[in-house]
Amino acid sequence: MVKQQVFSTAKTHDCKGVSEASGRANKINASTAYDTCREQLTPFGGLLALIKFLDLIQFKQLVDEHYRPPRRRPLLGDWGMLAGVLMLLFIGFNRLWHFTYVRLDSLLCGFFHLQRLPAASTYWRYVDSLGINQANSLVNLMSGLRRRIWQLCELRFHRLHINLDTTVETLYGHQQGGRKGHNPSHRGKKGYRPVLAFIEQTRECLLGRLRKGETLSGAEAAAFIHKLKRQLPAGAQRVLLRGDGEFLSWDSVAAAIHEGFDFIFGNKVCQPVFDPGRWYRPRKCSAAEYNSCWYQPMGWSRPCRFVAMRIPKEPSAKNAQQPLFDEDRFTYRVFCTNLKTSAHQAIGIYDRRADVENLIGEVKREGLDAIPSAKFNTNAAFFQLVLLAYNIWRYFKLVAQHSLEAEDKPARPVAATSPLRGLQTHTNRIGRLRLLLIAAKVVFSSNRNQLRYSIHDARTPTMIGFLRFLDRLRARPWPWRANRETGDQLVVA
Repeated sequence: MVKQQVFSTAKTHDCKGVSEASGRANKINASTAYDTCREQLTPFGGLLALIKFLDLIQFKQLVDEHYRPPRRRPLLGDWGMLAGVLMLLFIGFNRLWHFTYVRLDSLLCGFFHLQRLPAASTYWRYVDSLGINQANSLVNLMSGLRRRIWQLCELRFHRLHINLDTTVETLYGHQQGGRKGHNPSHRGKKGYRPVLAFIEQTRECLLGRLRKGETLSGAEAAAFIHKLKRQLPAGAQRVLLRGDGEFLSWDSVAAAIHEGFDFIFGNKVCQPVFDPGRWYRPRKCSAAEYNSCWYQPMGWSRPCRFVAMRIPKEPSAKNAQQPLFDEDRFTYRVFCTNLKTSAHQAIGIYDRRADVENLIGEVKREGLDAIPSAKFNTNAAFFQLVLLAYNIWRYFKLVAQHSLEAEDKPARPVAATSPLRGLQTHTNRIGRLRLLLIAAKVVFSSNRNQLRYSIHDARTPTMIGFLRFLDRLRARPWPWRANRETGDQLVVA
């Protein structure tokens, strides 16, 4: 006797999510049995999305166009070695010796078509062969990658805010270029003093340069500002530079004016004279007062505008004597700018630069503090590799955030608890927890390899949706895709 079933027992491939309870609760205790399995497992299931992302933007083509390989010729080729180091930094390991932890990872080995990755010393010898030519080529590579990402995500900004700052990398050995300078965390120790520029809107690193551990001079600051012009993507009509007092000099001001940038720099050495009768308060309840003037410091070719803010000092109970001069009763903040807004608005624009310290701290945790070699040029090349991996993470999260806005059903509201909600502004550490560290199993089925995720993981539906979004983007004809039949290439403006 055959009984007709009123429901389908076919297994669906859709993720069940976490709302439905499993049929039976697991019981794990000290007497739980254990064994091994033949399936290949990987804790970095999100690397499949990165592989699709790199194929979408034709990253290998960018490397072939811009990267200048060193003299060393490894068996994996320059692309294999460069991609291996970037994958290591993307996962979160910032030391080349950490290749020992991912050498047998099934997903990484499958990407490079290897049973196991080369030894960590192989990558170290390749990095040690890099020099200043490779560092400059990586800067051009980042510029080409930025243009493609901005076109992919349709990013258009009428005005860009670029934050400039320097940091300190403490050295614990005898590396070339190490100098004793401003190092508040480790006073008296040698270090490097790189200079960095970040775009406030996308939180990406526009340009970075590794320097010796000396104070930034005016000529170096001017040369760095001139290089910013070539790294900007098309469409940015106005650019605002914000930097602290280390960037204030006539060379840097003249460079900003020559490139057509707006600027506001902190002041440490100039002493402009403000009219005592022009101090004003934007609000009656505000204790701070503002003023502005035109002043030409010694050695400058023309006068510039200076804005100031003074805050009354709180009276000290230990010292009952009143200050002799009025200047001693206030704390002053003075800036040099070419903005035509009022003084309090210009200083308010500068105060939004404070977020650059968080970005610098994040880049240093990503591997900027890692010094792989004793040669300065090699460290400069590795410095650019770290910045490239950091920007790839920024772009990867930007595309993931963009996938929420381009769903098949825009009328359906996106859940507020979606793992991709607000991912663009989060740190890379949070991005790894949501998009990278997802357990997956590599299986061989239907004569091809497949990657399977657990239906009990709450991040699986988001990952599956993101992978499908990347597949739809890869199917579209983008301008940077090469026509292999004719050999022609479309150039992005």
